[in-house]
Amino acid sequence: RFVPKRMVPFSFPLSKCALWDPVPMGDVIGTHITYYRNPRLSLVEKTLRLAYRHAKQNEKKPFSCFLLGTLAADEDGEGITLTIDRFDPGREV
Repeated sequence: RFVPKRMVPFSFPLSKCALWDPVPMGDVIGTHITYYRNPRLSLVEKTLRLAYRHAKQNEKKPFSCFLLGTLAADEDGEGITLTIDRFDPGREV
């Protein structure tokens, strides 16, 4: 809930019963993002070059870093695209 000039936290009322039955029903199935959709990876060249340069200059082997991007469903709904467009070397501390 948004109140002008200040944020107010919201909470759900206490309840003694759930709105659904938590007992599993039916057979167990496994799902994976690639089972129903065609994944595609898009990596910006500048980001890849920056990560490569950082890896070569780093004395610690291995080192940690972050590749950041966006995940979007295609217009036809048949695929997903992961676009990696930022590199963050992280912090040592």
